[in-house]
Amino acid sequence: MLAIVSSAALQGIQAVPVLVEVNSGESGDPRLVLVGLPDAAVKESDDRVFSALANSGFRKPQTRTTINLAPGDLRKEGPMYDLPIALGILAATNQLSGEQRLKDFLIGGELSLSGATRPIRGGLAFALLAKATEKRGVILPLASAREAALVEGIEVYGVESLSQARRFIEGELELSNLSGKTVFDPQLQDSDLDFAEVKGQATVKRAIEIAVSGAHNILLLGPPGSGKSMIAKRVPSVMPEPSLEEFLEILQIESAAGITRTKQIAKHRPFRAPHHTISDVGLIGGGSVPGPGEISLAHNGVLFMDEFPEFKRSALEVMRQPLEDAQVTISRSAGKVTLPCNFMLVAAMNPCPCGYLGSQQKECICSPHQVQKYRQRISGPLLDRIDLHVEAPALSIGQLRQAKPGESSQAIRERVEKARKVQRSRFKNTAIRSNADMGHKSIQEHCAIASELGDLLQQAMERLSLSARAYDRILKVSRTIADLADSEEIQMPHLMEAIQFRSLDRMASS
Repeated sequence: MLAIVSSAALQGIQAVPVLVEVNSGESGDPRLVLVGLPDAAVKESDDRVFSALANSGFRKPQTRTTINLAPGDLRKEGPMYDLPIALGILAATNQLSGEQRLKDFLIGGELSLSGATRPIRGGLAFALLAKATEKRGVILPLASAREAALVEGIEVYGVESLSQARRFIEGELELSNLSGKTVFDPQLQDSDLDFAEVKGQATVKRAIEIAVSGAHNILLLGPPGSGKSMIAKRVPSVMPEPSLEEFLEILQIESAAGITRTKQIAKHRPFRAPHHTISDVGLIGGGSVPGPGEISLAHNGVLFMDEFPEFKRSALEVMRQPLEDAQVTISRSAGKVTLPCNFMLVAAMNPCPCGYLGSQQKECICSPHQVQKYRQRISGPLLDRIDLHVEAPALSIGQLRQAKPGESSQAIRERVEKARKVQRSRFKNTAIRSNADMGHKSIQEHCAIASELGDLLQQAMERLSLSARAYDRILKVSRTIADLADSEEIQMPHLMEAIQFRSLDRMASS
């Protein structure tokens, strides 16, 4: 008897339809044949499925059984086909009725030897595919179903075992439809990290406020102990809460990477801080079957790269295109995928190899050649893509003792949200979400400056030997500063402040 179960395969962060076709009752030795370009994890499913069937009180096929994962030219990977294969076997051996529900739902899930279900990657992608293909809904392991429940317009059911899934499909058991019932836990959204704990560094905190308001990339330059990492880790505390659309994008990438949310879901933006020894594939994404890397996991959030020059040159250079296009395309023998990576880069570095160039606390022991060689690890084209460069000087013990507590993250976030509201109104009905996303045409429209300001900017460009890309980024930062000042036009103070936040360019020209 032939049974067909609808499932899906992950390509990057997207799900594509897969049909699990099970044909039992064939002549020949009683064994299971699995075809359809499966990887090792899929090939091992027959052992897991047979044990799950036996321990759930079902009988195994007594004849030759062929399982085809269609389409046959699409590589299948992972244990997500255990549950649809098991249900297909039950249907093909007349141990399950309810073929209509098998057709109406997309089904995925890993099985343990006991028959219990385990979470899979891409639960949210399953739900989005079900909605796009006008399926009734999805049947997934309970942990994966919770994230899938964020997708409205379909039915989402979580099952805890193979036996429970069979009873639900036959109509013996009623399960709660989880769709639309996801409750965000507000307590999980509040971080213990607060800018009130950062003493001094008013210029750096101002630069962070500007960067977050316009989603600009920023580089912090300062000696060890100046608070660069401390400040960077508090950036998420002043970022606005993501919209539902942005959060679905975040969750879809995390789900495809195997990061499954638990019972409580916090609606916050991601903060990724890879170590400087990370490989190119770990940072950008890829692998034999292309998957998301750190820059995609930071989508709609923050990518913090501490000790910026210590990252491999190849890893830094491959970031140039993603920083410009907010997406990365990865081509491998298994296929080509395009992954989103619209993140805010927060980089931190020392001014020299020893870290104490310009410090009043300790003398620098580096030669000018060593300093130049150290800074040249960051190429000019990459530096052009970082909107703000700001120096973070180290504070003395006396300054730390005298400094009053800083402004709270809540107060800063209120100003950031006000500026973001202005930008949402400005870019309404467009794909642009913030000032940093503006292209050349949008810059001409929204960042027009008076003639005398244009002359001033030209002088600064010539003196600092800046590129056309840096010119555009100065204008975008000026637009953000004007938004924070509630000004419709870019004025002299806004432009001057934006130019001042090109400290590395000033150092290179001096």
